Amino acid sequence: MGKHQLGEFEEVVMLTVAILTDDAYGFAIIEEMEQRLNRKVSIGALQTVLRRLEKKGYLSSEMGEATAVRGGKRKRFFHLTSAGKNILQETKEQRLGLWNAVPEFVVKFSH
Repeated sequence: MGKHQLGEFEEVVMLTVAILTDDAYGFAIIEEMEQRLNRKVSIGALQTVLRRLEKKGYLSSEMGEATAVRGGKRKRFFHLTSAGKNILQETKEQRLGLWNAVPEFVVKFSH
């Protein structure tokens, strides 16, 4: 296990950025998360996590072009970095290791 770990919300945000590939900006990330997880997400919470993940080096961002649809405002697009891809892979392996360690009878009784 690496020295860095992702929190649950950080992991969900990074996975959503990965799903959206080149179209990952604030509103699109929220919309995708709410649709897939049936979970409300505030823009403030998302922005805090996006900044934290950029500071950790797991995401990078760039400003897009201004559009008339947004009243001339520009969108900030987010991308996974190599470090971000690595931490996601580590996190996936940790989760799968835990799931694979759960005795089968425990999962069967949960239905």
